[in-house]
Amino acid sequence: MAFQVSPGVLVKEIDLTNVVPASATSIGAIVGAFEKGPMNEVIPIGSERELIQVFGKPNNTNFENWFTAANFLQYGNALRVVRIETGARNAVSGGGVELLTNNSNSDGSDAPDGDGSTTVFTMAQSVSDADLLYVRVDNTTADGTTFVTTTAFSVSGSSITFDSAPAAGTGNISVKLGAKITNDDDYDNNYADGQGSFGNWASKYPGEWGNSLGVSICASAAAYETADVAETTATEPIGETSIAVDETSGFQVGDVVFFQETASGQQYEVTAISASSGAGNLTIRRFDDPKGGGVKTEIASGTKIRRRWKYYDLFDAAPGTSDWATGVGLGSSVDEMHIVVYDTQGKITGYDSDVAGNRGNAVIETFEFVSKHPKARTSQGGTNYYVDIMNRNSAYVWWMDHDQSGTDWGEDKTSVSTDTSFAAPALPIADTLSTAADDFSPTAGETLLAYDYFADPDIVDINLVMGGKTPDSTYGTTHVVGMIDLVEGRKDCVAFVSPRRQDVVGITSGITQTTNVKEFFDGIASSSYAVFDSGYKYMYDRYNDVYRYVPLNGDIAGLCANTDNVADPWFSPGGLNRGQIRGAVKLAYNPTKSQRDILYPARVNPVVTFPGQGTLLFGDKTALAKPSAFDRINVRRLFLVLEKSIARAAKFQLFEFNDAFTQAQFKALVEPFLRQVQGRRGITDFSVVCDSSNNTGEVIDRNEFVADIYIKPARSINFITLNFIAVRTGVSFSEIGG
Repeated sequence: MAFQVSPGVLVKEIDLTNVVPASATSIGAIVGAFEKGPMNEVIPIGSERELIQVFGKPNNTNFENWFTAANFLQYGNALRVVRIETGARNAVSGGGVELLTNNSNSDGSDAPDGDGSTTVFTMAQSVSDADLLYVRVDNTTADGTTFVTTTAFSVSGSSITFDSAPAAGTGNISVKLGAKITNDDDYDNNYADGQGSFGNWASKYPGEWGNSLGVSICASAAAYETADVAETTATEPIGETSIAVDETSGFQVGDVVFFQETASGQQYEVTAISASSGAGNLTIRRFDDPKGGGVKTEIASGTKIRRRWKYYDLFDAAPGTSDWATGVGLGSSVDEMHIVVYDTQGKITGYDSDVAGNRGNAVIETFEFVSKHPKARTSQGGTNYYVDIMNRNSAYVWWMDHDQSGTDWGEDKTSVSTDTSFAAPALPIADTLSTAADDFSPTAGETLLAYDYFADPDIVDINLVMGGKTPDSTYGTTHVVGMIDLVEGRKDCVAFVSPRRQDVVGITSGITQTTNVKEFFDGIASSSYAVFDSGYKYMYDRYNDVYRYVPLNGDIAGLCANTDNVADPWFSPGGLNRGQIRGAVKLAYNPTKSQRDILYPARVNPVVTFPGQGTLLFGDKTALAKPSAFDRINVRRLFLVLEKSIARAAKFQLFEFNDAFTQAQFKALVEPFLRQVQGRRGITDFSVVCDSSNNTGEVIDRNEFVADIYIKPARSINFITLNFIAVRTGVSFSEIGG
């Protein structure tokens, strides 16, 4: 205590209200190769809708893991997801870094001219990850028809070897290095300063979906609207037609145009431009008739044409100079710009370009009056620098570089006395992204590396780890063993595993299915931290309008989460009361009583469909082989709750004195918690020993603290015996013990 050296009153406050904190028990975890979203990062997901928003929809390759996650979310609302890092690549607006073209390579010799004589070429740099290469070979036939072939290749350092030499007459060979920006940290460490030569923009995150992205920038008032940019040179009707004009350089495909003579203000979209020494033709169409036709209005020769940015009507005014720039003395800097992110192919929005009134591309995001100045601020004091705004607020693109048609973008002009303006082109800047790729077939190693992101219990809190699809062949055992190693290492969660698809799906013999499932799990080591189920359910995929077989481990983990909600973690998740499987049309394997008698002693929990009672989990065993209280799910989960909660409370004893006061304080902390669990039917009795009997002088001298907590767990009923006894009429029940 602090000693007073003069008269006074010292007020102290001592907190003796410590309790054992509640621990989360229903947090699921899974990894998968999804179509989008960050890689190598634990992402919290609370609903199937969020799963779609972050990681995309299921497809024909990844549906097993996707629906494992979605099925769990039918029962619980706390899921942690890691997207596996595979060969998927980001889309980029620059098309990737050119490593090799038809006319050049790094040393200028032996250029790949497609004469059919060479298979090995030298690229401009060494490549450590061949998955990042975008390889295109355009073969031109004798009649001039061009087609693209997918050419098999291998890479070693800077050498690329094609399986066969590109045929004579090849029009172009292109090898580009694509980008793989796995997550926010990867971007911050490797791309945030414009280190990558991939154009102005890259998709957030890897996946072929990024090839449907486009970014349009309106960086000046002239780009927003230009009056009298051209005039017609002939009298002709307009609609879906070609209009002769005296100047084409002021137009872009996608521009909005209208004419002085169209009193109704009818607007048209430029769909094509052909030019000859400035003059030429604009092909235009009415917005309310995208396929052409409709009302024709005759336009006289010499009619003036006004153009506007395609997305002008999404913004209140043209970009100019921001109030912030004016306030810091940059009143003529013209620092503002508008940015639109749009869907070029409909892969993100499902947009149909043939729908009337459509402008050809669906707008996804808009960012108005953002600044080219790195220190720009909004009226509320937040950053208004377009790079920061896009990286922070866009769900679809990363900034990669300033557009080269602008001048000094990103320069701090508050310290520049001259040249205070940001030059920008008089036409909008359009970038479309490409060279992205999917990869939905991770290796066993990639999958296990992804599960490693759940390895540290001090960083990631999880309870129910789902295996998703167990790979076929020998990789299945590797997969399950890796998961058990994870949960055994953490010792605070349980792994849920289904058999391989090849063991149960498409097999008509229940005897063969039983043998397959038993033999597979017989090869897995004993563990009370794992739960095995019997197979796959048949369910409807509403996103693709098909029925699919999906592993059941997501449902079994979900039943545990649901049990936590309707009862407590120490209740069994099986049976008619809490074991109902949702969304099951049928089972790939519906074991009979005799088959269940084989599976259950082999540590496999049968999932069964009973007529009139539905599909349910009909077992509650862990994967522990020896007879023990821990061979039941409810007991294992009871101890996980007790261990995690009490261990968390015990941390507050660290660095205190190991004396009778601390020992008594710890007992007073733990015993009320255990009485509460006992009152909620989790345990039948308990005893806490924490005194001089187990905290001896030797223990104290080692700076240790010991508490022995004895628990009698409640047991679930697995076997019911009903004895029906017939007796004679004259017999008294008391005489026979009735």
